[in-house]
Amino acid sequence: MRKLANNELERKTVADFKSAAKTPVILILDDIRSLHNIGSVFRTADAFLIEKIYLCGITATPPHKEIQKTALGATETVAWEYQKEVGTAIEKLQHEGWKVYAIEQVEGATFLNSFHPQPNERYALIFGNEVYGVSQKAIEQCEGCIEIPQLGTKHSLNIAVSTGIVVWDIFQKMKQ
Repeated sequence: MRKLANNELERKTVADFKSAAKTPVILILDDIRSLHNIGSVFRTADAFLIEKIYLCGITATPPHKEIQKTALGATETVAWEYQKEVGTAIEKLQHEGWKVYAIEQVEGATFLNSFHPQPNERYALIFGNEVYGVSQKAIEQCEGCIEIPQLGTKHSLNIAVSTGIVVWDIFQKMKQ
């Protein structure tokens, strides 16, 4: 085996990315404190051709040096929009026909391994604050909640890690 050089990876140009068919998933980041987490989510969104990211509440927006450190240019490819109130973003997306799910530990949550995206549906996924998670108010507006099964002693995963796990899982299920 030989490691491939970047120029052998046949990645899209920025123009190719913008015109490519997108995965019908929107990510909603609500009150994310860490600029590095925000940048990591942009990079994950780029990797899986995610439709758009909504940045809500205290979540910082590009351009920002600390976001760029982990995004590595993904803020130039992935569409994003700032919305002060997460509830406003949820209402807007639901009005446009998106199914909105919070990624959170709640009573009656669907475990990620049991969640099966329906054909021809579009999904918006809310990821919440590093300490407090998705707000109860936002949860109440959602169609449901998806929980990542965890077996260890910790109660949660880093938001960038959670996003990568959930996006990969839903992406590969949509492509089956």
